[in-house]
Amino acid sequence: MTSADVPPSLTVLRTLLVLGVVLVMLATTGWTAIRHRPVSPASMEAALSAWARERVGDAPPPDPATAPPRTVAAWFAALGRARSEELAERYPLVVGNLDGAPPALRYRANRIGLTRALEAERPRLHDPRLSAEGRHEARRRVDRFVSLLQPGRRILAFDPTGTGRAAEVLGDLERARRVSVIVPGVDTHLLTFQKTRGRYTAPVGMAQALYEAERRTAPGARVAVIAWAGYTAPARVGVDAATGRLAASGADRLVRLTEGLPGEARVALFCHSYGSVLCGLAAPRLPGRVTDLAVAGSPGMRVETAAELDTRARIWAMRDAADWIADVPHLEVGGVGHGADPVAPEFGARLVSAAGAAGHTGYFEPGTESLGNFAAIGAGAFGRVVCARADGECHGGISGAGGF
Repeated sequence: MTSADVPPSLTVLRTLLVLGVVLVMLATTGWTAIRHRPVSPASMEAALSAWARERVGDAPPPDPATAPPRTVAAWFAALGRARSEELAERYPLVVGNLDGAPPALRYRANRIGLTRALEAERPRLHDPRLSAEGRHEARRRVDRFVSLLQPGRRILAFDPTGTGRAAEVLGDLERARRVSVIVPGVDTHLLTFQKTRGRYTAPVGMAQALYEAERRTAPGARVAVIAWAGYTAPARVGVDAATGRLAASGADRLVRLTEGLPGEARVALFCHSYGSVLCGLAAPRLPGRVTDLAVAGSPGMRVETAAELDTRARIWAMRDAADWIADVPHLEVGGVGHGADPVAPEFGARLVSAAGAAGHTGYFEPGTESLGNFAAIGAGAFGRVVCARADGECHGGISGAGGF
């Protein structure tokens, strides 16, 4: 049945249902709003403006917004190490977030950017012009910057502007044969990038759990995992979470990330909650190296069937029995809602077990079948994936199940 075949009364009913859910969300969580900090000289906006005025010879450097990552990679390769490191020193916020730039150069640039951001933030701890809330936020940001600067951390992206963005690599990204990318959902920003309490509900904890699980699942595999908080996510469950606006801009950034990864590693995306909306919108444009796309606790992927994602990647889906997302209407009307339920049999995804996840945020908890399945998919050990149904249907059509 097409939208033209739906009786007007049914369309109105669906619209009212979705709007009703949104209103309940707003009543219980408050209006979604992202509070941005004032633009400072150290902001990404200022850095990009200065970068555009730079000249290498008589030519400008690649435009971060439009230059394909392969063009960026070739440009840095021709530039040479010394000049590249000079640019990283002068423009750390640009180079550190530039897809296609060598990972080691980005790590270096982001350490510089983090150090400068820390120096700029520390005076705010005792600024009498700030409210108590403002000084508390400054303390949290200082603590986050100090943590990200710990020796051995490989920070692939860092932008302190507004609520902030970040990404971290676990493992050797340049030598990996399989790369997994964590794509998180609502309330993801610089200050929630990692957590002490609820460790495995934050991108860093999710990535750490997945990395260790992949290494146990396939000890001989060369794997790397990226904790990616590289887009502006909805703040809490509200209006922005019920629409695809932020997911659309995030999808653009995710496509560039996957296009800019070094080497020829196969890539798997692990998309949680609203992150699965983003992955659905990115799917048709993902490079061929993205072979697997797994969603957990998904409100929908902005399509009615897996085939409509128009990707050659395998689509995997799971949902814990206690996950509240099951009660969200899986439909889209007038831009509100995210379409069909990915774990519905008619959607056409490979359905895998989420046993032990215990709700909406437990999919990456160590010891769960959900994490074990993610690890098997990420490491390419498909024979170890536990299907949601006893008939093993999720294994269909996969050859070389144990290959890495």
